[in-house]
Amino acid sequence: MVKVMLPSHVSGGFWLGLSKTFCIKHLPKQDTMFVLEDENGKKFETKYLVEKIGLSGGWRGFSIAHKLLAGDVLVFHLVTESKFKVYVIRSNGLGEVECALGLVQLDADIRPVDSADTNACERAENENREPKSVENPDGVIQRNKTAACNSKRGIVSDLFEDDTEDASCEVLEGIKLSESIVPFDEVCGIENFNVIYNGLIINPLFPKPLLTKYYELCCSQNSFLHEHLLEGLNYKLVAGIISETTNIADAIKACKITTLESSFSTWDKTLQAGEMLGMNVSFLREQLEQLASLASKLKTCEEARLEREQEEQEMRTRLAKLLEVKEKKDRLQSRISVKLMSRFKEVIDAPW
Repeated sequence: MVKVMLPSHVSGGFWLGLSKTFCIKHLPKQDTMFVLEDENGKKFETKYLVEKIGLSGGWRGFSIAHKLLAGDVLVFHLVTESKFKVYVIRSNGLGEVECALGLVQLDADIRPVDSADTNACERAENENREPKSVENPDGVIQRNKTAACNSKRGIVSDLFEDDTEDASCEVLEGIKLSESIVPFDEVCGIENFNVIYNGLIINPLFPKPLLTKYYELCCSQNSFLHEHLLEGLNYKLVAGIISETTNIADAIKACKITTLESSFSTWDKTLQAGEMLGMNVSFLREQLEQLASLASKLKTCEEARLEREQEEQEMRTRLAKLLEVKEKKDRLQSRISVKLMSRFKEVIDAPW
């Protein structure tokens, strides 16, 4: 779900109305506390109000913490029933992601930079600070806090003089332009396996174990699962989609009979969201559907077995009670017989 920030969203009442269609399809039917997790993993709690279809208490804190302004664009990715992963795209010039990578933008107000804008870019940069470095000839985004312009790619990087950007610098380090796209059948191993999106190799965004697992997942289908993703997505969102897909594939392999049906549902919804953006996850969804069906049948069989065991236990309990009653009856009859026999003898032995 994509939202363009309005003045009412980021000042004054700090109220964020959401898409009615999206909320009806995907969000809870009662007021719920939602977690908003930003790109750095920091979490904020906010309250989702069903009747008003929007976020209230807690949204103010998120807005202020991220210094949101009218015109900023937010991408909300629903990762669980009560958690959004939120990606921020700035309106005051291209944001860090778009500046660094030259992606096609999500909103009309955020446009790609062409060669005609390079001089303007340099002038604006010189007004604020002197450049400290330039783009590496190999296309690698160096870890320095400056802005450089390239006539072919537009803005290559735009990292501001702010301590909060250090983590972003570390992430961007190593990302470079791809000279060519190698077909998957020519990939010989993990050593020359590159995740390329919009002409950029984004391997540094993934831990090595996760990248290896994703490579194995692609090998199973003999194709890059992400090659048909829509153009213009935030590159961190792309990394998130790939990571979630890989993690869900791991979870599927590790699931047991005791795995909750809600887990299957959550995984499928997440995969469906990626599939809508072009991720090849149909084979995972098919396996999930089979597992969910088998799990449902197993649950039915287990419930029937437990019900049968309960009935058998109840039968054993009733039988035990019947045996107890029978024993009591036998003892009573025995005592009555003894008394009657004694009385019978007394009558015989009584004098005339």
